[in-house]
Amino acid sequence: MTHTCTPTGAARLARLVTLPGVYAPQHDTRLLTRCLRREAIDEDTAVVDLGTGSGALAVAAASLGARVTAVDISRRAVLTARFNALRNGLTVTVRRGDLTDTLPDDCCDLVVSNPPYVPGPSARLPRHGAARAWDAGTEGRAVVNRVCDAVPRVLRPGGALLLVHSGLSGVAATLDRLAGNGMEAGVVDRAYVPFGPVLRSRRAWLRDMGLIDDTENREELVVIRAELR
Repeated sequence: MTHTCTPTGAARLARLVTLPGVYAPQHDTRLLTRCLRREAIDEDTAVVDLGTGSGALAVAAASLGARVTAVDISRRAVLTARFNALRNGLTVTVRRGDLTDTLPDDCCDLVVSNPPYVPGPSARLPRHGAARAWDAGTEGRAVVNRVCDAVPRVLRPGGALLLVHSGLSGVAATLDRLAGNGMEAGVVDRAYVPFGPVLRSRRAWLRDMGLIDDTENREELVVIRAELR
């Protein structure tokens, strides 16, 4: 079955269709979209959406007038993002690739990314299936670290990254890694949301790892904005 949703707020869009196995827009998508809409975006702004999934962020950026390139390693995600851009009457270039591998140097003003970030018992990342969109190793940083390392190459001077992930994945570690890559970073938004099915299923493991206590039932989501110095 496909999943459909209607984003709320400014630049309201038609419903987005999500194919099975593609990450459906959720709390993190909405939080990052809210931050995206605070950026000074016009027709001269080149935006890259890394790990586009349904294309929700790419569509939101295109609706604000940006020139948008969306990238995902999943063939289904690429197909979904192309369809959703077409459905909304927007132009988005969608590429299949591993993060920035298909992108040239200094190609964009803004990168947005909602990568896999959920910690789990296995260090091995899934290569297929829905879990590919959220499983990120035992620290939840297998893809977040790669985003932090890859993005500076594709940003123009003064360009910025908007990155969303869970507080369980280590906010300080992300800020430190971005700083080490020549970026000035800080948390610009956050939200607390109820544990979803994945975190509920891992509650015992998360507790044993010291990531939560027995009373916790909400996850902190953070958006980090990092500007290239």
